[in-house]
Amino acid sequence: MVGASEIASAVGPGFLPWTWVIAVLPLASAALILFFGKRTPGKGPVYGIAAVGTGWVLSLVVLWHFVQGGGPLERSVAWFQVGPLHMELGELVDGLTAVMLVVVTSISLAVQVYSLGYMKGDARYTWFYVALSLFTAAMLNVVTANNLFQLLVGWEVMGLCSYLLIGHWWEEKVNSNAAIKAFITTRIGDVPFLFGIFALTFATGFTTSNIRVIAERISSGEVSTMLVAAAALLLFGGTMGKSAQFPLHVWLPDAMQGPTPVSALIHAATMVTAGVYLVGRLFDVFVHANAHVLQYVGVIGGITMLGAALLAFVQDDIKRVLAYSTISQLAYMVAGMSMGPAGRTAGFFHLFTHAFFKALLFLGAGSVIHSAHSNNMSEMGGLRKNMPVTFWTFAIGAAALAGVFPLAGFWSKDELLTVAQENGHPVLFVVLLGTALLTAFYMTRAVWMTFFGEYRGQGHPHESPVSMTGPLVALAAASAGVGFLGAPQLGAVFGKWVFYQEAEKAVFVPWVALASTAAALFGILAGYSLYKRYREPDPLRAYAGAVYGVLENKYYMDDFYMRWIIRPIQYPVAVAVNWSNQRILDGAVNGVAVVTRASAWVVNLFDQRVVDGAVNEAAEITGETGGVLRALQTGNVQWYAALLFIGVVVAAVLITRA
Repeated sequence: MVGASEIASAVGPGFLPWTWVIAVLPLASAALILFFGKRTPGKGPVYGIAAVGTGWVLSLVVLWHFVQGGGPLERSVAWFQVGPLHMELGELVDGLTAVMLVVVTSISLAVQVYSLGYMKGDARYTWFYVALSLFTAAMLNVVTANNLFQLLVGWEVMGLCSYLLIGHWWEEKVNSNAAIKAFITTRIGDVPFLFGIFALTFATGFTTSNIRVIAERISSGEVSTMLVAAAALLLFGGTMGKSAQFPLHVWLPDAMQGPTPVSALIHAATMVTAGVYLVGRLFDVFVHANAHVLQYVGVIGGITMLGAALLAFVQDDIKRVLAYSTISQLAYMVAGMSMGPAGRTAGFFHLFTHAFFKALLFLGAGSVIHSAHSNNMSEMGGLRKNMPVTFWTFAIGAAALAGVFPLAGFWSKDELLTVAQENGHPVLFVVLLGTALLTAFYMTRAVWMTFFGEYRGQGHPHESPVSMTGPLVALAAASAGVGFLGAPQLGAVFGKWVFYQEAEKAVFVPWVALASTAAALFGILAGYSLYKRYREPDPLRAYAGAVYGVLENKYYMDDFYMRWIIRPIQYPVAVAVNWSNQRILDGAVNGVAVVTRASAWVVNLFDQRVVDGAVNEAAEITGETGGVLRALQTGNVQWYAALLFIGVVVAAVLITRA
């Protein structure tokens, strides 16, 4: 059953009704790689790269529609009724969709090309590309879905794919443990998220899960504030899980056990940004809830951004530095969402810029790891001489993340700080500014330990192949340039494309820009002064004292979870499972065995007396008959001729008498 579009585009639909193709292409490529990949030259990546590359071009076409001032389009492709509930498969294409399509396809394309070199020779090379393509398809489904249940399907498929990709090298227990930890932790957040979907569906009388219809009913005041607040808090549980917000942030650093291209895809464009996207897509729910809901969102964001930034200080694994940085920057976006419509625009702008420079940093880290054969920065140093392309691109990404003018991170962080200052959020302003300083410090530390000084590792570092450095250069260019899309001096076109509202347009406040620049420079200088001559042990240890140990142990949160939550649950559950296994399952199996043995004599008697008897009797009759036939069937042709002659004579006599 096909439905017509429910919202017509202001500028003519153009390609918009075919936007679903962008999500279907990587799904189709996943199937092609699975069934034909190993028989295809190159083992299958060509399907994934072609699909995502085509999707990237089409995403730019969709974005261009909104650049021209085009309006949104929503339509149901198919639907069916489940009682009063109208279930549908559809698409909602607006400015937010268009921007997210570009982000996801851009980063996914870079990751797919980069993986040609990074994953070369891997035992499950083809399967890696299957999961990679399926992951991308799931996120694109989340982005284009026009209803909550369709969004939920993509949301959960992403969770499955992240489990498969983080545990890609599952032979090592640490990798499989990390995959399980990510899967379980995000599922904990998904439980309230699912109940939030039920609450919003209940708000419509269980008639629809359409996002636009729900938003309209909530905005018109048809739904009680208490129900809206409950739904908002439940939905935010999903954001806390997917976007790794306190206290469900613990899975993301361990997810670094997966291949580095996976880390880039998960951290920059898909998995973790889905939680922030959820808040933005259902922003009407949060805005019309009790005011304390957005305050709660802001508090969680503030705690997470500071806590994660401090944890990045003490990491030796370069990917874990970036992992904690991702948690901190996601909290930046979440905090932006708590500041109303202007904060939502600023938060999404930071999501947009962050995707490019964080993907660049992860892929740059992968290039370093590929060359130095180690994740630890203490075993690197001096790599700028042997890896100039990796060094310069990584430095651009680090500077963008630190908020150095005029790179992308400067514009998006400055906009968030301006919104906090202009809309009366002084505490959040201080936290955002402090986090910017901390970010500049730990990224300077990472750059200096990795690329400066003397090489402290083994082997002979070398620059990565073009398949890896090419995406680095492209992402470095994006990290330098995409920030201008939100620059107030240039019209802040990003906000116009995404949310169409001049009221959300960014403004430039000189003293805020100077404060953010000063914070970034102070963090860079502090990092340089401490790590310009790196040596073991970490110089920060002497300055931080006992605090360093607390940070090394990640605030003891993993220990707390293991001792007070997992083991207390694990022991009684294990006992219960063991009891049910021995008493119920084994009892049932043993009972079947007893019944089988008890009835065996009946079966044996029936088999011997009836079946065997019948067969033996048939054999005896056949044997007797065969004896007569053996007397006649001598094989002597003369004897056969004589019998034929006698038969003919007897037949003639009988006929004559008749």
